[in-house]
Amino acid sequence: MIPLKDTIPSSTYPFVNYCLIVVNSAVFLYELLLGPGLEQFIQRFGVIPYYFTLSFQPGIGLKEYVGLTCLPLVTSLFIHGGWFHIIGNMWFLYIFGDNIEDRLGHIRYLFFYLFCGVAASLGHVMINLDSIIPTIGASGAIAGVLGAYALLYPWARVKTLIIIIFIIDIVELPAVFFLVFWFIIQLFNGFGSIMSSSGHGGVAWFAHIAGFVSGLVVIHFFAGRRRKQRKPPRLVRHEVYPWH
Repeated sequence: MIPLKDTIPSSTYPFVNYCLIVVNSAVFLYELLLGPGLEQFIQRFGVIPYYFTLSFQPGIGLKEYVGLTCLPLVTSLFIHGGWFHIIGNMWFLYIFGDNIEDRLGHIRYLFFYLFCGVAASLGHVMINLDSIIPTIGASGAIAGVLGAYALLYPWARVKTLIIIIFIIDIVELPAVFFLVFWFIIQLFNGFGSIMSSSGHGGVAWFAHIAGFVSGLVVIHFFAGRRRKQRKPPRLVRHEVYPWH
């Protein structure tokens, strides 16, 4: 299932969402220029789970440990591994991110996005503590956006391209159905990767799972209470009585 468009228009310009798309795209274009240096770039700025265990080893200073762990939790969110990776992530962000920014406001949306991205990376780290393979991509943060969307706009309609062997159709699905189905696929593949002992490479399924759950859990903290619309003052009818 490929989402094409949702049916909820934004009431504000999604400035931050567009900036995130531009920054991710610019970083990817920079990656294409690195040539042989790309591998070193990913090793430096991607999340490597094994580095999080270095604090238990002698000879690792606090500054070095922070540089190897904390910085990549953010920088990895803007690095992608190929055209399909960047296009797929940015397409989902384009469709679902504007409404979440509309609901949270620009600044809170940015912090929400980064928070979900960091939580997603930590979720992947917890499952793969001994992995030395760098994890990159915005999909964990975007999964948080999807979780928030499922909670805030469950009955929004999502125009979806359905491809089943030779059957191709476009249908409108409730957002909650589309996003819950997406989450179930992540769960199925995530636990399947553990059972097949292949959880140390490929897609970081548990980053998707952790990002989606974090979006569900913290969205109301970031959104706060929706302001109640003030009712217009009631008109009072004044009657003038003539003196007798």
